[in-house]
Amino acid sequence: MTTLITFYLSQILGHKIIDRKGEEMGKILDLLVSTSPVSGEESERPNVIALKSGTRSHPVYYYFEHFKIGKVDGKVEIHCSKKQFVDEDVIEDLLPLKDNILDKQIVDLNGRKLERVNDVRLVSIPSGTYAVAVDVGVEGLLRRLGVSGTFKKAASVIKLTLPSKFILWDEIDTLDTSNFNIKLGKPMTKLETLHPSDLADIIEDLGRTDRSEVFNSLDEERAADVLEEIEPKLQVDLIESMSIDKAADLLEIMPADEAADILDLLEDEKAEQLLNEMNEESSTEVRELLGYSDRLVGSIMNTDFMSFHENETVAQALESIREAKPDESSLYNLFVVTHNGRLLANFSLRDLIISDPGVMLKEIMQKSPVSVEDEDELSSLAEIVSKYNMLAVPVTNHQQVLEGMVVIDDIVEDLLGKRRTR
Repeated sequence: MTTLITFYLSQILGHKIIDRKGEEMGKILDLLVSTSPVSGEESERPNVIALKSGTRSHPVYYYFEHFKIGKVDGKVEIHCSKKQFVDEDVIEDLLPLKDNILDKQIVDLNGRKLERVNDVRLVSIPSGTYAVAVDVGVEGLLRRLGVSGTFKKAASVIKLTLPSKFILWDEIDTLDTSNFNIKLGKPMTKLETLHPSDLADIIEDLGRTDRSEVFNSLDEERAADVLEEIEPKLQVDLIESMSIDKAADLLEIMPADEAADILDLLEDEKAEQLLNEMNEESSTEVRELLGYSDRLVGSIMNTDFMSFHENETVAQALESIREAKPDESSLYNLFVVTHNGRLLANFSLRDLIISDPGVMLKEIMQKSPVSVEDEDELSSLAEIVSKYNMLAVPVTNHQQVLEGMVVIDDIVEDLLGKRRTR
């Protein structure tokens, strides 16, 4: 029968270590785990590699494989069969549980929110000792204080159950920035699985320093998506925490209308620095949007759109879309323009997919599409979207040259009063 012993980090911190002669050899200050997945397994169960003892000013590290965890009358005992010191270069690649997990903020990937770790649950089996879950419930906090048993007895009298809450290790990601080189060594592989809006909510809940560290750890494409979802005041804080060149690179990736919204919240001098650092095409688009009054359609139009000519085939249009790899919103509506850019017709992605590859766009396009001009009042959009059930409304100038489109997401935000005003 497999021997399995479960215990908590709080139960062994400060606990005496007994050597094979029965003599005390120090106390446990921390356990250090490997952050690499167990060989041959999909789940990530950090293996306890080392034990920290000695003093805080003069720590000593031992290989944990020579320690045996046992329980006598419900109490945990730790015995050492051999003192084998761990090399410093090995220690650098390990994660200390007490220093980096206990009392730190972690992301519950399943619940998509921040939690504070009150304790760490471990399991010891013949193949090794592993961290399997974190305790973020009340019971974990009481256990840390050494009063869990007392409270349980008192609670049982009045038939009250202490809430327990465990999060499996596979479903967490740490956000402690004090040891960023270890924690984000992968970098943020788990957080990358979250939707940008969920990740934005988590970043908003962090303190200023942690917020910047976590945000700056994301790759540019991911950071741009997340920045769009963050509340305006914090967008400004994050942009101002970056170097001019890095912030400009990020704004170039974002849709021009989103970048314009952020720049409009910055001091004029800072905004001008960023615009000058951005590439000429992106800078020009954003400057044009900034020139619109907040009551006009042009102030919320998206200048990223896909346009084609009527003599192109369905196959050619699909190939152009594949090459461009546009954002989802850019596919809400597809347009046909004349040689001088005037709006001629529109069609949907569905029209492309169900049509034969050799069919020309002029055979599937809808002529004389409903549109608005960039100088029209914003109030005109709600009626048009409602009447024609449109996901995106094309925007032209007074000469009917296609300038962009307004997607329904921005229209709804404007109606709800959530858009930033200039």
